[in-house]
Amino acid sequence: MGWEFAITVIAAVFAIVNPIGNIPVFVAITDGYTQEQKRRTRIRTCFVAAGVLIGFGIFGQYIFQLYGITIPAFKIAGGILLFSIAFSMTRGQVPMSKITQDEHAEAEAKEEVGVVPLGIPLFAGPGAITTVMIYISYAMGTGDPVFDVLSVFLAIIITVVVSYLLLKYAEPIFSRMGKTGANAFTRIMGLLLAAMAIEFILSGTFGAIQEYWHLHP
Repeated sequence: MGWEFAITVIAAVFAIVNPIGNIPVFVAITDGYTQEQKRRTRIRTCFVAAGVLIGFGIFGQYIFQLYGITIPAFKIAGGILLFSIAFSMTRGQVPMSKITQDEHAEAEAKEEVGVVPLGIPLFAGPGAITTVMIYISYAMGTGDPVFDVLSVFLAIIITVVVSYLLLKYAEPIFSRMGKTGANAFTRIMGLLLAAMAIEFILSGTFGAIQEYWHLHP
């Protein structure tokens, strides 16, 4: 698929991770932290998010094989999950599949907030993992799988690097854009994800039909 695929993947991963929309949560959770504590927290958050997404990108296909999951079935299930997350985002909400109110409250008393709930599930949540695994499956079926697979990992790295920079300047960014601005960006990303979710569902449905007719001519 080439560069067109790479750009699509970068946009999709950035949209589902939604680092700009996560800034208010990061600011709230790290309120009262020293600058050094905030630095360690954002480093840990980014390393955990990158590790989880890259790990599922590498081993996701083996998980499919282990549990006998077909690619079309995963696309349909993943599309439904992404659409539910996108629907929450279009309403300016942090999806409950990413972070619950209890996790948000407990996080304020934890030192390892960079791991849970910031790294997982806020940045590397079910939607981000699903997106990475689906695009890896797309890449494996293209004419240039090496380039396209590397494009998925490049998308993860770019998103994580941008996320780190945004978290580094989270307080001045939040003071300028406020919660309203963050919610507006989240809604835009949600609309983009909703369209991608529909594409996943349609692609999975057509793939399932083709597999069915292949097995039952």
